[in-house]
Amino acid sequence: QVQLVESGGGLVQAGGSLRLSCAASGSIFRFNTLGWYRQAPGKEREVVARMTSGGSTNYADSVKGRFAISRDNAKNTVYMQMNSLKPEETAVYYCNYDATTWGGMTSWGQGTQVTVSS
Repeated sequence: QVQLVESGGGLVQAGGSLRLSCAASGSIFRFNTLGWYRQAPGKEREVVARMTSGGSTNYADSVKGRFAISRDNAKNTVYMQMNSLKPEETAVYYCNYDATTWGGMTSWGQGTQVTVSS
């Protein structure tokens, strides 16, 4: 089992910034991907950004240039700096741990609310 604890959500005005953090604990594979997804009301969950333990990243096109994902492998923690936030990015943001490529499991955090006011 892998547990994920997110923090850093909140209310911000359009154009503002927030930084999300997610700490993983438990039976963590050495090789894994940590990432952020979001789900707005009435919409499907979508990937925002992901980063492998080797440092490879991928971003949703809509956030490229504004969001930055990073991780501290020693702390099993992933961060996401979100700049120039838009009202339509209001959603619950979920942290995800994925080691299925290497024979492990996937886990989700409980989610943290991000609200961007116009």
